[in-house]
Amino acid sequence: MAYKSIDDVVKDLEKTGQLVRIREEVDPNLVMAEIQRQAYARKLGAIFFERVKGSRFPAVSNLFGTVERTNFIFRRTLKNVSAVVSLKSDPLLALHPLRLLRAAAAALHALPLPSLKRAAVQWGECKLEDLPQIKSWPDDGGAFITLPQVFSLDPKKPSLLKSNLGMYRIQLSGGDYIPNEEIGLHYQIHRGLGAHHANAIAANKPLPVAVWVGGPPAHTFAAVMPLPEGLSELTFAGMFAGRNFRYKKQDGFVISSDADFCILGEIALDQLKPEGPFGDHLGYYSLRHDFPFLRVKKVYHRRNAVWPFTVVGRPPQEDTSFGHLIHEVTASLVPKEIPGVKALQAVDEAGVHPLLLAVGKERYVPYAERRPMELNTIANRILGFGQCSLAKYLFLVAEEDDPQLDVNNTPAFFRHLLERFDPENDLHFQTRTTMDTLDYSGEGINKGSKLVIVACGKKKRTLGRSLPQCSLPPDFGAVKFIAEGILAVSGPQWRSEMQATDLSDAKRLAAAFQNTQGFPLVVLCDDAEFVSASFDNFLWATFTRSNPSHDVHGIGEFTTNKHFGATVGIVIDARIKPHHAPALAVDPSIRSLASEILERALRQNR
Repeated sequence: MAYKSIDDVVKDLEKTGQLVRIREEVDPNLVMAEIQRQAYARKLGAIFFERVKGSRFPAVSNLFGTVERTNFIFRRTLKNVSAVVSLKSDPLLALHPLRLLRAAAAALHALPLPSLKRAAVQWGECKLEDLPQIKSWPDDGGAFITLPQVFSLDPKKPSLLKSNLGMYRIQLSGGDYIPNEEIGLHYQIHRGLGAHHANAIAANKPLPVAVWVGGPPAHTFAAVMPLPEGLSELTFAGMFAGRNFRYKKQDGFVISSDADFCILGEIALDQLKPEGPFGDHLGYYSLRHDFPFLRVKKVYHRRNAVWPFTVVGRPPQEDTSFGHLIHEVTASLVPKEIPGVKALQAVDEAGVHPLLLAVGKERYVPYAERRPMELNTIANRILGFGQCSLAKYLFLVAEEDDPQLDVNNTPAFFRHLLERFDPENDLHFQTRTTMDTLDYSGEGINKGSKLVIVACGKKKRTLGRSLPQCSLPPDFGAVKFIAEGILAVSGPQWRSEMQATDLSDAKRLAAAFQNTQGFPLVVLCDDAEFVSASFDNFLWATFTRSNPSHDVHGIGEFTTNKHFGATVGIVIDARIKPHHAPALAVDPSIRSLASEILERALRQNR
């Protein structure tokens, strides 16, 4: 039977031993979030909070805490939906009877259906202050909704099948918002809601927006799913839930009948208010910036409503499971949507958007010495595809050099790339372009640069496997081995006046490695011990703390006719700089309290 609400999911997980109940009252100010982080790290079951301090509603987190549990929740529909998506990528697959049957089974639930009676979510009304006020990190600007489904219709074409459903950040309290009347709405660039907002401004009319929380888990997943053109989120939600999406229209709003909670409001067209700070999925705080906000009209909830939430922070966190599920559903679409691409990975450990790895085809001149040509064309296609346009670094290699190379094996991919790329020709920068709203390594919000590195052909170097002999300037610290061909070096604290000269720290470091072979990638950092402690640390620190145009320097660099190249390799300056957002950290007393509560709950659940 398909889930109709979060309560259905909770009961199913408890019946199958995948739920931990916390019966004592828990403070939503920092404590609930830390319990979630610890539960995720320990791969525990979903965490059900029976008593949330200050709220009459229970809450649940860690629903998607493991890939296995995520697959369990969608066990009845995952294969059917995957069949639908694969048919879009290759219609000839319809000749396979089983795949066709699965696609047909999913299609039965594709069409949204109006609720003829009162919607389940309209069972009761409450105020914003009655909702669980969950604050995740010490410097967050207030409580946030972390699993919202934000729905809007295009004012020009108000069709359900042309609507937008996205997971945009909602600030529930704090800041300059009027309590119980206003909530913050943070949407980033390249989001469908932005187009609807622009059309509403052009028409000089407020934009009705509904914020749904809970309901079938498929509705939450539909809000984050990068769907192919022509497939509505509501259609996908119905297919993935195994139950048609139910809705009700009221005063220009669309209500999700099966949601646990529904907030109705209008975007104020001519006003912005500061939103944030918020501890985000890159592992740093998003700072306060002016964003739109909603003037709230109604807050509905269903009977036995349960408030689902998650916590984001330095990956991996619970939202990592969404990435695995997205890949499982859409992997077959990538070659169809981006011609020439075999596989693509947004690297979760690097914060997703900062780093893309891809495998493509190089077929332009098979009769000549192989060098990147078609790969350069493919790189432009990738950076023009949906949210891939937010990528800061794109590393692209040729399938023909190693058909077995797995794009999801990040260390192996780096080894393959570093063995083959030619730093004289294969470094391609885009400067003064857009960057992910949440990334503070650039020159300002949404302002940054990109670096594309392409590689194909025979191996050009043997990568070093031990520390090389080199003489560093006296103000540099430890040199640490990260992986084959990659080193970390502790440098002096970043100084703006030094970076403005030709004697910058990164350039001095590059000069020290000019005669060193086998290490085409050197990371200048604050703490080489930390960066080299794991490959995950290397990915996170290097690619979240650097802006390519400013922080990538050549070892033996040159510029010819506006082309930047290097004879040996590159130095990436990944030190913390004054304009960076602060990294997230947990209060030790909160960590200890959360651990005690979780241990008591585990004993009671045995």
